Amino acid sequence: MSSLTKAIEEYITQLFNEAGSHQISLRRKELAERFGCVPSQINYVLRSRFAPEQGFVVESQRGGHGYIRIVRLRLRDPNERVEHLEKLIGRSITEQESKRLLSNLEKRGLITPRERLIIEVALRNQDEQFRNLFDVPVFRRDTMRADLLKRLITSLALM
Repeated sequence: MSSLTKAIEEYITQLFNEAGSHQISLRRKELAERFGCVPSQINYVLRSRFAPEQGFVVESQRGGHGYIRIVRLRLRDPNERVEHLEKLIGRSITEQESKRLLSNLEKRGLITPRERLIIEVALRNQDEQFRNLFDVPVFRRDTMRADLLKRLITSLALM
């Protein structure tokens, strides 16, 4: 991770802490000027560090008076968490996407490291021998993985 990306991420996190709120608003142009970078660098940080998988929603309006509103999702109710996660997972998810999602859930304290590892193993593409045994096309495997992940997350969230 570049030091510029880290600095922008830390600054936005600091704004959340100072605001004491679940949302902040800022201007992409002003942020880019503050860090001496192009606006696309700000976009990268928002997409990679403040995405729904990390528990954020980013709303933006472009143009001269454009703004960025970042909302930290506060999903205290287990049913809200399940609904949000099911939307994130969608109908199909790759092994890499599921690992990234599980890692973010662990960082947010929604699952334990042990739970993350167990789920990752359950969702892992097995060796070539296993694939030949079941002869499941890749798309179907990703669909099955999404269904299994939703069921596992639902059972953990409702405990």
